[in-house]
Amino acid sequence: MNQVLPNFLKQRATLTPNRTALIFEEEEWSFSELYQRVEEVAKKIASLGIKINDSVAILTANRPYTVILIHALQQLGVTAVFLNHRLSANEMAFQLKDSESKILISEVDFAKKLDEIKSLYSGLSMIMIHDMERLDPIQYALLEEFHLNRVCSIMYTSGTTGVPKGVMQTYGNHWWSAIGSSLNLGIKEDDGWLCAVPLFHISGLSILMRSVIYGIPVFLFEHFEEQRINEVLKKGDVTIMSVVSTMLYRLIENLDDSKYHECFRCMLLGGGPAPRPLLEACLEKKIPVFQTYGMTETSSQIVTLSPEDSLLKLGSAGKPLFPSQLKIMDKDIQLPANRPGEIVVKGPNVTVGYLNRKEANDANFADGWFYTGDIGYVDEEGYLFVMDRRSDLIISGGENIYPAEVEEVLMSHPSVVEAGVTGIEDAQWGQIPVGFVVSKASLTIEELINFCKEYLAKYKIPKQIYFVDSLPRNASNKLLRRKLIDFILKDEKDEN
Repeated sequence: MNQVLPNFLKQRATLTPNRTALIFEEEEWSFSELYQRVEEVAKKIASLGIKINDSVAILTANRPYTVILIHALQQLGVTAVFLNHRLSANEMAFQLKDSESKILISEVDFAKKLDEIKSLYSGLSMIMIHDMERLDPIQYALLEEFHLNRVCSIMYTSGTTGVPKGVMQTYGNHWWSAIGSSLNLGIKEDDGWLCAVPLFHISGLSILMRSVIYGIPVFLFEHFEEQRINEVLKKGDVTIMSVVSTMLYRLIENLDDSKYHECFRCMLLGGGPAPRPLLEACLEKKIPVFQTYGMTETSSQIVTLSPEDSLLKLGSAGKPLFPSQLKIMDKDIQLPANRPGEIVVKGPNVTVGYLNRKEANDANFADGWFYTGDIGYVDEEGYLFVMDRRSDLIISGGENIYPAEVEEVLMSHPSVVEAGVTGIEDAQWGQIPVGFVVSKASLTIEELINFCKEYLAKYKIPKQIYFVDSLPRNASNKLLRRKLIDFILKDEKDEN
């Protein structure tokens, strides 16, 4: 049965019109003010001939107009295609063609990239935000209801393996993602969610959706700035923030001996397994960190550590959110506790599939279950521990090596800021682990190798270690292990 709910933003503006919806620098908008602005922009977009079920691409920064634009497309029943501005013009052109976007809406910041896209995709229509502002709105019937099975947004996977795939997220996916999170974290009258993650990423978009569904404000930041954010977190207006490990590390370093306001109740930590030393540092500073596991395909988190378990199960991603299910599989066999295998999930927040990718859909979905490609295990009490991407697994002499485990040990060294581990081919062992380290103090390879010997089996110790200035990451700050090999290739090229 096709379920419907009232138009999210319109319903929120009706129920609590005077509550604060959005705060950006010194400006703020109530839900009523936001809806009025969104309604106007939606009718300007409609004047371009855009209609229900069309796809429209967005290439914009973390600014209020982007929030307005996202909601405006929803009022029209138009699918928003989110472009990651860190991608090349070639990658963007592929996504624009694949999604059959009718138009690309962008801004002057990306003028050079837009010229490159235009040279690759001459048939694409584009409009800049400042030009759209000059359009006359037309009379157009905006949606009163959202069909939960209608596709709301498309986000392309970061392409850690193969060609990026367009993940179709329905209104129902976003609704149930918000509801599942609320049943775990709760909702408080004074809640405010700080968003310093990209709006073109599911971690950012999910915050906007929850804001409207819960009736709480979004504190929007254009860029991640640890000093400014720490100042805000000390004041007490923000109660929740979404981060990945690198962001949290920078916040902790900048915080020094200060503490956050007692109202701050949740640092939602995603983006892959967190190193234990970082979690322990937060524990010392009494920062409530809830490790979480999710992805574009699950419309943000699907597993989160409950507040009461945050200290008891340090390092765990937790248990599935209330509407969701989880199991660990080895091909067709469900594995018992403490046996690593592929993480498989199910729930109403899981995507309906990949756009135009029948082969990928057949390979990754079965009987409502989504095969994530990630490796992990559940303990005797059902808590999930995420180990790695299957594609990142190193098999050395028949032994499985999980890079995240080795990275955690490297990062526990007091002089190491970041660490990445990948496998390289080896004639004797098939693969061997190699480490890449960003350090904040003088350090030798021998020191690090000896340090690893205290905590790792011999076959897990990196056979080579490279000191680098930074590690390659995608827009959501996830480590791109497949790109670590480029450091070695560059060194070999420089030597020649």
